[in-house]
Amino acid sequence: MPKKPALFRSPITLVAERWTPTRRVLRRATLAALVMSVVIVVTGGAVRLTGSGLGCDTWPKCTDDSLFATPEMGLHGAIEFGNRMLTYVLCAAVGWAIVAARSAKPARRGLSRLAWAQFWVVMGNAVLGGVTVLTGLNPYSVAGHFLLATALITLALITWHRAGEGDGPARPLVGPRVRQLTVALVAVTAALVVAGTVVTGAGPHAGDSSEIPRIPLDWESVTRVHAALAWAVVALTAGLWLLLRVMDAPAGPRARVRDLSIVLASQIVVGYAQYLTDVPELLVGIHLFGSTLVWIAVLRVLLALRERGPAPAAPAVPATRTDTTAQAREVAETA
Repeated sequence: MPKKPALFRSPITLVAERWTPTRRVLRRATLAALVMSVVIVVTGGAVRLTGSGLGCDTWPKCTDDSLFATPEMGLHGAIEFGNRMLTYVLCAAVGWAIVAARSAKPARRGLSRLAWAQFWVVMGNAVLGGVTVLTGLNPYSVAGHFLLATALITLALITWHRAGEGDGPARPLVGPRVRQLTVALVAVTAALVVAGTVVTGAGPHAGDSSEIPRIPLDWESVTRVHAALAWAVVALTAGLWLLLRVMDAPAGPRARVRDLSIVLASQIVVGYAQYLTDVPELLVGIHLFGSTLVWIAVLRVLLALRERGPAPAAPAVPATRTDTTAQAREVAETA
């Protein structure tokens, strides 16, 4: 089938025809998207914890009369507007991942779809962020905003992981009992993340100094539920570690469970410290960052239970005329 004229092809297609990323470049591109998906969560938390959630009081503009934050809006306006600008950095990182995945050779359609899925989640979350501002930081909208950001982290992590492995059928490295226990661990951790959004929505950090409605639940009670789920995750992690040791599992899954144990221990210390000190903003921000690391660590355990072989190598680039001439000259000099 003849190619379409360049005028009717997308810029990404044109780039893919002229550029082939190395495996290292592909991994770096997908890692950049993962890092920025975590950064945007942390900076979004900083907006709330500094009371800057309504620093820009409308959307998509910052005010009714200005697209940008103005000096009269003070520090809160600058913080909120700065976080909005970071969305463009996130889009650039995801765009780089899309271009790199689309340009990989041999073609990796599954990887390209994962990268594009990140873009659509970013767009959806940008709209939901606007709804959050327009509804005056409604706690349910805020919770949905965070959960959609967690979905982005999930996609970015899977894309990064898939960029480093092949596209063949997945081969399990452990038995069904380990896989079942890991699925239970992922499910309970997901419930822990959701419970964390409820704790935030019912807690004191509304995101702005004005009167913001909270989720009508007793904060002490939902905090205890959150803590119980955290200990359930710890228990499942310990059980998984013991099961992997008993079954003499490969080093990969055991290393990922070890990493998860370290992250969980740190997160529990921070969680109880903020509870005992009346949830100071700095500790809440650290705990928020830790929650993203816990979710990433749990997903890495799940992904470590199977393998697909090494990532496909890019086809060799034919030698240019200059290269051929240089090789001939080298042969002649040797003779």
